[in-house]
Amino acid sequence: MSSTTFQAVNPTTGESLPGQFTDASLSEINQTVENAAMAFEAYRHTGPAARAEFLERIAAEIEALGDELLERCHQETGLPMGRLQGERGRTANQLRLFAKVVREGSWVDARIDPAQPDRQPLPRADIRHMQIALGPVVVFGASNFPLAFSTAGGDTAAALAAGCPVVVKGHPAHPGTHSLVAGAILKAIEATGMPEGTFGSVQGRAIEVGKALVMHPQIKAVGFTGSFRGGTAIFEYANSRPEPIPVFAEMGSTNPVFILPGALKERGAAIADGLAASLNLGVGQFCTNPGLSFLPDEPGKDAFLQTLEERIGETGAGTMLTAGIKAAYDKGIERLAGTDSVRNLAGGAAAKGDFQAQTAVFRTTTEVFLAEESLEEEVFGPSGIVVESGSREQLLASARRLKGHLTATVHGTEADLIEYRELFDILEKKVGRIIVNGFPTGVEVCHSMVHGGPYPATTATQSTSVGTTAIRRFVRPVCYQDLPQALLPDALKDNNPLGIWRLVDGQFTQAAL
Repeated sequence: MSSTTFQAVNPTTGESLPGQFTDASLSEINQTVENAAMAFEAYRHTGPAARAEFLERIAAEIEALGDELLERCHQETGLPMGRLQGERGRTANQLRLFAKVVREGSWVDARIDPAQPDRQPLPRADIRHMQIALGPVVVFGASNFPLAFSTAGGDTAAALAAGCPVVVKGHPAHPGTHSLVAGAILKAIEATGMPEGTFGSVQGRAIEVGKALVMHPQIKAVGFTGSFRGGTAIFEYANSRPEPIPVFAEMGSTNPVFILPGALKERGAAIADGLAASLNLGVGQFCTNPGLSFLPDEPGKDAFLQTLEERIGETGAGTMLTAGIKAAYDKGIERLAGTDSVRNLAGGAAAKGDFQAQTAVFRTTTEVFLAEESLEEEVFGPSGIVVESGSREQLLASARRLKGHLTATVHGTEADLIEYRELFDILEKKVGRIIVNGFPTGVEVCHSMVHGGPYPATTATQSTSVGTTAIRRFVRPVCYQDLPQALLPDALKDNNPLGIWRLVDGQFTQAAL
């Protein structure tokens, strides 16, 4: 594998930025992963307080980078400073949230079924269960979230919280940002006395760099946020190994929006306003961008369409993250425009240059949508399709035809929601998050959030990449039968030295046995 150098590019100006970065060599990749494997034996045994302190220190070190981090990130992505300040806050907050989860400790799912030597017809052994760390994890940085879904983002925070060392492949669109955040994590390792190798990073534009990381026998899981093409390639690499490993790939979706008759009549124009804003947020470069809207042929439809057309027409061209993303967007728009019976509804200001995108919204019917599967495919950027449904049955048929998505949104009055309760039964099987009278852009980091969904939105429908249950991706259950107290992990000892909640003989308790 040959090593080549590259530079970041400022998407606002098209100019190369200072700093030369190099594709990691195979020997560098191997050494980084081996260091992580050696660190695993010590890191997985760190206590809850020490690991929580480590996560909190990472957050503090990232914040200590100050304006240097924000300025470099702004130059590499073109994202506005306000957005980046918010994303830095989210990155630090999710690290601190995982620290609280680790410190509290009940996430290990400790279960104890005490021995019953006198049980008839057969005695029961003492059986205890908990979750333990999988091992070294590879995390791929995301293009559209240079902080919150990249080097110290949610995947990294969840894996480190679980007790897994992490190797991050920095995204080549923002290598300087990656280097700064990686340095902050290494400072946190030194300050808190974590094992050397607990965190490692590599750079590279070549596909071979990512493939070598996934294929390394010491890697036990992968976290990825990005395109369907990239996620499926990584998934295939992982499953072709002599020891297949789990891949938690979040690959985006078109996030359908269903507008019900009562809501359309009462506030169709307001819904159109909100849809236009959500569709254009971040130049449409969110995996939760609302790319499909299902509109009934009911009173309020004309006001909705007119308002949407006006709002889109007022939209200026936006700067996309990379020339590659812009080229893919243009290709997607060209595909939609060339599809029979798909008409242009509205367009924003014309794009100028290799990085700018023009907002585009199209219009079609349920019959066309049901016949043309490609209309459900994501076009990453500020675009959408309005599907006009003639009846309740057509709207439900569209919902049934959907594949896996991250979110689905329903706008309705109280009466609508009751009348269309069957829609919710359908959507539960299609998405990871159902939103009522809101919009999908904006993902709260909290204990109950699910940012996932059935394939092709993700490769692991039972998991989430946002929220504290993300920690479960990087652990596996182990059962201990008739082990003496001295050999049991603290979480399973009779006296419950960690003071955590445990399921003892079917009842949750913090009490000692």
